[in-house]
Amino acid sequence: MQHLPAKLCRKLARPACDVFINHRGIDTKRNIAGLLYDSLTRMEVRSFLDSMNMKPGDRLFDHIDRAILGCKVGVTVFSPRYCESYFCLHELALLMESKKRVVPIFYDVKPSQLVVKDNGTCPAKQLRRFSLALEEAKYTVGLTFDSLKGDWSEILRDASDAVMMNLLEVEEERKNMKRKQ
Repeated sequence: MQHLPAKLCRKLARPACDVFINHRGIDTKRNIAGLLYDSLTRMEVRSFLDSMNMKPGDRLFDHIDRAILGCKVGVTVFSPRYCESYFCLHELALLMESKKRVVPIFYDVKPSQLVVKDNGTCPAKQLRRFSLALEEAKYTVGLTFDSLKGDWSEILRDASDAVMMNLLEVEEERKNMKRKQ
């Protein structure tokens, strides 16, 4: 039996990303989500943003679900049309169900405005799953940003700092768990 080189084994065992950026592309890909991805990448944080990490032929749910389950921290960028997207709500639910740390960013929207609506195309079980995840996220301390009045450099700095602090805390928790075993 042939053995794989140790460096390749470590790379294969490593999760695809440290941070998963959950967002409504039509609202945020060209601004806050994309800029945050760039900021974290410059800090050498492996981040997942669908438009940057997926290629034609990738199976959407397989690729995204694997990234969510392998990440350490999730960033959810809530925007005015976020709750209209089945994909956004599915990703949020998976982040919450897998007990990931989530940093909410309320971009041009207040938490009270975020509601899962039944448009008749989604099964009741999924609607309940999405609503529970959304409620949990809305009651997680996050960042707010008004794109017309806010300071872009400030929100990017604050979001990057929040992600880094959460990554450090997750790593510390993992080290403590290993010591206890």
